[in-house]
Amino acid sequence: MAEEITERVESARVRRVPKYSVFLLLGAAVGIIAALALTFGVSDGGVSTSTGLEYSVGQVFGFIALGAIPVGMALGGVVALILDRSARRRSREVRIVHERVRSTDDA
Repeated sequence: MAEEITERVESARVRRVPKYSVFLLLGAAVGIIAALALTFGVSDGGVSTSTGLEYSVGQVFGFIALGAIPVGMALGGVVALILDRSARRRSREVRIVHERVRSTDDA
């Protein structure tokens, strides 16, 4: 039995990358918390000043959440992008050795 070994050396850049999904979910959570704070911080009791209609607390929360959640997700995405850019500067170069062993039977 004979073995044939081939080796190839390459270089690659390695860096830590933030998980964008985690930052987007955290931004959505911050948006929900902000919507809750704004819902209960409204002093007019859910009465529209322009139409005079009265809205329930759930409706007010839904209206505010429609704007607060996307804004929170956008801010989370911006934070992830900033961290990604700063991680790009701290990348390092490593050597990768690819080794391939091939056995041949001479039977």
